[in-house]
Amino acid sequence: MNPMAGSDVVISIRDLRKTFESADGRVLTVLDAVTFDIHRGETVVIMGGSGCGKSTLLNCLIGEYSIDGGSIHYCTSDLDVPVNICGLSERDFNAIRRRIGILFQSGALFNSMTLAENVALPLREHSYVDPSIIDIVVTLKLQQVKMLPHRDKMPTQLSGGQKKRAGLARATALDPEILFYDEPSAGLDPVTSSAIDELIIDLSRKLQVTSVVVTHEMDSAFRIADRMVMLDKGRVLRIGPRSDFEALRDANAQSLTDPSDRLINQFLNGLADGPLTDADGMSEFEKLIIGTAASRGN
Repeated sequence: MNPMAGSDVVISIRDLRKTFESADGRVLTVLDAVTFDIHRGETVVIMGGSGCGKSTLLNCLIGEYSIDGGSIHYCTSDLDVPVNICGLSERDFNAIRRRIGILFQSGALFNSMTLAENVALPLREHSYVDPSIIDIVVTLKLQQVKMLPHRDKMPTQLSGGQKKRAGLARATALDPEILFYDEPSAGLDPVTSSAIDELIIDLSRKLQVTSVVVTHEMDSAFRIADRMVMLDKGRVLRIGPRSDFEALRDANAQSLTDPSDRLINQFLNGLADGPLTDADGMSEFEKLIIGTAASRGN
């Protein structure tokens, strides 16, 4: 069955399962039966507490992690039929990667290259564009993110916000259909964070791309999202339009009877008391990470 037939779905995730093995040999499930669709042209924000699986989900979507069950179908404009990337060869997946761009949390710029050279790299590696045209494209991409005056600077000469802008210019170099953002506001002051959000909104509108944003910054999430996905303990707790989550955020916690509603309300408002902190507050994956770090320290 074609999960995307006759629809505007660009990514279809079905029963996605990802596990990791702990130091003592236990198999820990980090993503458990995750299922939802991402529609063409929308901005989807994936959120949840530390250890909920959102970063793992992002890494599965971009092919960095193999999965243990389920499927991830892509349907970009150059594909005649949806393609399940799970188990796809590196060569075949590279063709899909050309249709996606990724803004990593740190910007992930190469320190040995100028800003212009960083932006040109995807064009040199994954296209047959003439060198004279590459320079024009680089200029246009830097103009889009308001970084053209800095084109000849090295990454070490840029501020955190400028590195994010530069990373976004590089992520859009090949005119992707889908943009993935990993914590785009992390480590930025509120003014710079807001400016990055406005840039995400502006690029989504001008380039008509589908955007998938992983973040725990709620101010940013509510500025940019069309739809929101809340993960908890590796499962999709809730998915819906931004307005649904705004209503839950603004609700009186005492009036909420559904446990999931109370948990989401606590998370969105950053409250110290509630179902998220009634227990020890850590997922099994968080305990695995802490346990591994402790054992290395010994």
